Amino acid sequence: MIKMSNGSKEGQVLRAWLDITRGKEPYTKKALRSFEEGLENGNDIFALLGKAQCLEMRQNYLGALETVNQIIVNFPSFLPAFVQKMKLQLALQDWDQTIEIAQRLMLQDKQNVEALRMLALYYLCREGDIEKATATLENLANALDAMEPQNAQLFYKITRAFSRTCGRNQLILQKTQTLLERAFSLTPQQSEYATELGYQMLLQEKVKEAKKWYKIALNLEETNITALIGFIQCQLIEGQLQDAGHQLEFLSEVQQSFGKYAELTYLHAVLAMKKNKQQEEIINLLNDVLDIHFSQLQDLPVGIEYFEKLNPDFLLEIIIEYLNFCPMQPASPGKPLSPFLRRCTSVLETIVRTVPGLLQALFLIAKVKYLSGDIEAAYNILQHCLEHNSSYADAYLLMAQVYLSQEKFQLCSQSLELCLSYNFKVREDPVYHLIKAQSQKKMGETAEAIKTLHMAMSLPGMRKTGTSSKSKFKNTEVDASHRLSIFLELVEVHRLNGEQHEAAKVLQDAIHEFSGTSEELRVTIANADLVLAQGDTEQALNMLRNVTSEQPYFIEAKEKMADIYLNHRKEKMLYITCYREIAERMPSTRSFLLLGDAYMNIQEPEEAIVAYEQALNQNPKDGTLASKVGKALVKTHNYSKAVIYYEAALKSGQNYLCYDLAELLLKMKYYDKAEKVLQHALAHEPVSELSALIEDGRTQVLLAKVYTKMERPGDAVTSLQQARELQARVLKRVQMEQPDAVPAQKQLAAEICAEMAKHSVAQRDYEKAIKFYREALVHCETDNKIILELARLYLARDDLDACLRHCALLLQTDQDNEAATMMVADIMFRKQEYEQAVFHLQQLLERKPDNYMTLSRLIDFLRRCGKLEDVPRFFLLAEKHNFRAKLEPGYQYCKGLYLWYTGEPNDALRHFNKARKDSEWGQNALYNMIEICLNPDNETVGGEVFENLNGDLGNSTEKQESVQLAVRTAEKLLKELKPQTVEGHVQLRILENYCLMATKQKSNVEQALNTFTEIATSEKDHIPALLGMATAYMILKQTPRARNQLKRIAKMNWNPIDAEDFERSWLLLADIYIQSAKYDMAEELLKRCLHHNRSCCKAYEYMGYVMEKEQAYTDAALNYEMAWIHGSQANPAVGYKLAFNYLKAKRYVDAIDVCHQVLQAHPDYPKIRKDILDKACAAVRP
Repeated sequence: MIKMSNGSKEGQVLRAWLDITRGKEPYTKKALRSFEEGLENGNDIFALLGKAQCLEMRQNYLGALETVNQIIVNFPSFLPAFVQKMKLQLALQDWDQTIEIAQRLMLQDKQNVEALRMLALYYLCREGDIEKATATLENLANALDAMEPQNAQLFYKITRAFSRTCGRNQLILQKTQTLLERAFSLTPQQSEYATELGYQMLLQEKVKEAKKWYKIALNLEETNITALIGFIQCQLIEGQLQDAGHQLEFLSEVQQSFGKYAELTYLHAVLAMKKNKQQEEIINLLNDVLDIHFSQLQDLPVGIEYFEKLNPDFLLEIIIEYLNFCPMQPASPGKPLSPFLRRCTSVLETIVRTVPGLLQALFLIAKVKYLSGDIEAAYNILQHCLEHNSSYADAYLLMAQVYLSQEKFQLCSQSLELCLSYNFKVREDPVYHLIKAQSQKKMGETAEAIKTLHMAMSLPGMRKTGTSSKSKFKNTEVDASHRLSIFLELVEVHRLNGEQHEAAKVLQDAIHEFSGTSEELRVTIANADLVLAQGDTEQALNMLRNVTSEQPYFIEAKEKMADIYLNHRKEKMLYITCYREIAERMPSTRSFLLLGDAYMNIQEPEEAIVAYEQALNQNPKDGTLASKVGKALVKTHNYSKAVIYYEAALKSGQNYLCYDLAELLLKMKYYDKAEKVLQHALAHEPVSELSALIEDGRTQVLLAKVYTKMERPGDAVTSLQQARELQARVLKRVQMEQPDAVPAQKQLAAEICAEMAKHSVAQRDYEKAIKFYREALVHCETDNKIILELARLYLARDDLDACLRHCALLLQTDQDNEAATMMVADIMFRKQEYEQAVFHLQQLLERKPDNYMTLSRLIDFLRRCGKLEDVPRFFLLAEKHNFRAKLEPGYQYCKGLYLWYTGEPNDALRHFNKARKDSEWGQNALYNMIEICLNPDNETVGGEVFENLNGDLGNSTEKQESVQLAVRTAEKLLKELKPQTVEGHVQLRILENYCLMATKQKSNVEQALNTFTEIATSEKDHIPALLGMATAYMILKQTPRARNQLKRIAKMNWNPIDAEDFERSWLLLADIYIQSAKYDMAEELLKRCLHHNRSCCKAYEYMGYVMEKEQAYTDAALNYEMAWIHGSQANPAVGYKLAFNYLKAKRYVDAIDVCHQVLQAHPDYPKIRKDILDKACAAVRP
């Protein structure tokens, strides 16, 4: 037909499809060319489908997907294209897209076999939802009956993936068994169908039925190796070791003819365990099993066939056998992991990554994490398991061990009770009693613990070393380890109960019971512990010295000796000698690692580096070791050598060290180099592996930090956006594939959002910042730092209610949170609820009287409440709390603030000067000192109302010299200011120009005016700059211009940051209105001042002046009296006015008292004696 087609497009496409069926790369390449040629003149559906098939075979899944999308666009009703797309999305490990397409297929064809198959697989493998998976399998069986009732091969193929991924769930296995029996009934001559039935019977633990089916399969095809392997497995389960051994020998001899089978090697390992062969032999066989098994998965895309060949059920059996050789107790911190645990972790992570819905795999990974010492990870995974299956007894038992390690004994006890309620047979497990006794011991219930352990001792087989076990192929050595743990625990509780004789007796029983076994040395170590508890370190050491390197537990014995030398004898040299001996006698990676860790423990990093390098020479590809060397070099502060080491390691292909190197370069401020290293780490093809996505995410976060340091905020934000996208993908998958990593990954996601929020704040995009902080709280809803930042942001945006809500959240979990309490006080302050604000700060100070930041705020708040007289009490509290308080810069600063507010500027200057050199308080102290120098008497700069009241004094040479000296002092202090922020630099410019204005020289004032105008133009509504402009205009006698600027300020909303400048601007505008006799307008502004600051002497003084002008002398006297009280009776001008108004109001005695007070402080004060005192005295004389 192809020849007859004379090279037509159809013939070319058909030839290409024939080439594909050959399955070899050259033919696939040729076929791809043919398909592309066939597509030159238009979209041919079969050519496009062929092209997609070729690209898939060459593992170019994205290219294949693009081609399939072309088919769907051009031929939207062609369902095979959707099926192909669904499979390609699965190959790309994008389950969401896979399921979306499956559901689209179902909308068009409710009995689509491939879509139903994919949905059932998703519910089973991804979601772990047995109910939905069973229902979908039922629908799949119905669809097969309707669409393919005679397709035995399809019935058979569909069952394989489900039976191997269902975790031996009986409901699923019953469904697959029905389908298989249907396949066998259609073609009873098919040996492979009978073999599969035998395998599935084994999964259901129906050994006799399995054996029957394997016999049927062998009768149909004598050379069916899989059936023969299954039959031998049945023999091993039934204990027919001799027959099984002969069969295995025969298969080993003929193995070359049929290749390697992982299942066959596994049976050799099982037989070796049954015959109590050496551990090394069994482990080597198990290692071979995994190597052969995983070699079959190379280059195989994730799909139906991958699930079949991965066979998680088979892998879990191997893991269970590995765990029999792992230590029974969690690894202590710093102790290297058992190589068996590493292997288990690697295999289990592969399973969980592909079949995250398989709870047994999650449980085993939790167990491995627990034994590895990662208790938190084990806890997180077990929580996940129990959320999915609340009656998982084994998970409760392991959770009890986790709680025990976390010292949560009550929860441990509860977990044991739950375990017992779901599986009553657990009482026959010695481990259950061991955990219970350990929990009771920790809770101080030693008598109960002894009873529990005696119950464990009375269990069948506890006194015999060769106990059989319920597990199919469990090793007796593990049982010995458990039994010994119970003996040793009983020794310990007897000792704690003061029953030394009983303890010694049980220990003797243990010595007798385990003499000559591999556990004998554990008894010796326990004996040494008992002697050590009695204070005899020498005898304990003598017991341990006899242990030779040929014996098991040699390393543990040496570690115990090292511990005695370091912690009991404080002999560092003998401590390190123990580890040197381990390294000399058993020169392995682990030994050198232990030696390195020991050197680090006694702060000798140089020696540790040598040991780590020896370990690295033995295992050059171990990233943990390479990282340890780098970190040890960093600890010696040998940064340059550390960089050289990392760079050399990277050149040798150890790319996992990129992050460590970049982190070090960042620390050394080599930002360009750090950027290059991180860019190199990220320069790879798109990845789908979860671990690679996690690594890329944290690399992007570090890159963002580098860009921030390089002052490249745009690039930093781009890196953070990429990190956020990666983290979104990670969080979508980590819940299923790596539950133990969920908290850490959520924390990283929150950190990324928080960093993005900080950048948004820097750009003044507060809406976006709030959005990012909220997103961060979705990931970590109890992160107090993020809640605090969000509250601060709401406060900055004047959203006081939202800020209060977040502060309340913080204070629920942390009642003493200083920042939140300060913020609540701030909000009360903004709402002008000054008493409430003061109450919150007082609470803080009563808990911590030397919190000077709080005290400084309290002084300000009390001033605004008009209660400065309450401040001294808090100084006394601070002095009582800390006898050195008066030497603290914070104390001096607060004292200066109080004295300044109470009208004692000279004393205030002295105290501020004592805080001036402090890193925390110095800058604020300098700002205040400059302000005092420029305006010591707190006058209204530029105001004219009171300017000439003291005409003679104001223009005296002495006064002018004093002003000039103060300005020079202010200029010197300005040079000491070192602002760190943009706002700080602006504030510095404002003060510099106030210094210029203080000289009252026209050129200086005009220069200052230009600067203020420039700032006000670039910074919208900048209150200090606008006030500066108005003040300059007033000095230049340009009152209308000054008034215009002050009116602008008067229309603005008050805020606490600019509170002082608002007050000064209102006072200056009131001064202008008073000059113009607009008393009502002036009064409104003065009341505003007093509303925000009830201690504002100047506002009271102006009010008194207005009342005086209106001849309301009694009211004037009241206001002057308030000005006099809040100014600590220090300003003679105010005293004069008060006495004058008392005189006018006929309060002669009060007038006399005030005159005496003024004259006592200022004997030469003009006019007061003649104008007021003499007249008042005359008025009171009869």
